[in-house]
Amino acid sequence: MAATAKILLLGSGELGREFVISAKRLGAHVVACDAYAGAPAMQVADEAEVFSMLDGAALGAAIDKHKPDFIVPEVEAIRTEVLKDYEDKGFNVVPSARATIQTMNRDRIREVAAAELGLLTSKYLYAESLGEMRDAVAQVGIPCVVKPVMSSSGKGQSTVKSADGIDSAWDYAVAGMRGDRSRVIVEAFIDFDYEITLLTIRTRQGVVFCDPIGHRQERGDYQESWQPTPMTPAAVAEAQRMAKAVVDNLGGYGLFGVEFFVKGDSVIFSELSPRPHDTGMVTLISQNLTEFDLHARAILGLPIPAIEQLGPSASAVVLADRHSTDFTVTGLAEALVPEAPGIALDLRIFNKPTTRPYRRMGVTLAKAADVETARDAARKAAAKITLSYKA
Repeated sequence: MAATAKILLLGSGELGREFVISAKRLGAHVVACDAYAGAPAMQVADEAEVFSMLDGAALGAAIDKHKPDFIVPEVEAIRTEVLKDYEDKGFNVVPSARATIQTMNRDRIREVAAAELGLLTSKYLYAESLGEMRDAVAQVGIPCVVKPVMSSSGKGQSTVKSADGIDSAWDYAVAGMRGDRSRVIVEAFIDFDYEITLLTIRTRQGVVFCDPIGHRQERGDYQESWQPTPMTPAAVAEAQRMAKAVVDNLGGYGLFGVEFFVKGDSVIFSELSPRPHDTGMVTLISQNLTEFDLHARAILGLPIPAIEQLGPSASAVVLADRHSTDFTVTGLAEALVPEAPGIALDLRIFNKPTTRPYRRMGVTLAKAADVETARDAARKAAAKITLSYKA
């Protein structure tokens, strides 16, 4: 039997791994691509290709070789002009070449939200040198947040709390940049109550939403997430309005992770990813359809039934603390035993071949009677998982 579709997956991390599993369940043939062999998604895909997504010639060669029905980016750092060329030739880029171009860089998606759509954002300026950044900080004010315009998982992001921290923030941003653009965004620090991810699915039948996901970050990277998160009806409606405006502007079909800051009923646009979001891994236990199932269905044009939130749920990350190529993961049995009745536990180990400080190696999942109990259970389960280093 022929596959329902051939998918070329660009980037093969843990999010790509879960997407491959969802797509395979729907009969797709998946070719997983990444810059190193043995990446998580490659381990469950039909085929694999190893090359840098920023190598335009290699990217084009992979598309020519496999002739996919869908080209699905999973990472930000991609030679997007190549995707545009192939879209013009009739290939289907998910959600669209324009979306990958606009969201690959924080400056471009910020201009879409603020300038084109008039959505509420923080005050911000850009800088392409240390001198420009000093000027930007002076205008935006201290404290402020500095982020590379292109990075992932919070790399290069820091908060400037005094003038003495400007130079180190620039150096940290440059070290965490992806691609070939030395540019940062300097954002005014926002007084917010909490931040959320609103998983927004653009389908051929319209736009649908998951319940808002709360999350906590450190070093700009997510540490835990939970669903649902309390929001006023007015705030939910405003977040949905803003998210729909952005995804409709970008076009195409698939799941988008749209991030907001929330203060009372006020909602402030932060960022957007045109793909499953790391904070959305909580949906592996919290929903009838995970974010990966929803992405696959939207891409393939399949119906999406009512999205059901199954109860208060949480996720917590398992992090490495050093560089290693020889290690074992232990404590899984202990992590899966709840410490109290009424708690359901699950986990995912990503099988990455190497570790480095703060690299995400797994995630624990919990469902309980309330969000705080679920968060506590997920954190305790993550603490029971140990990385034992041999070298």
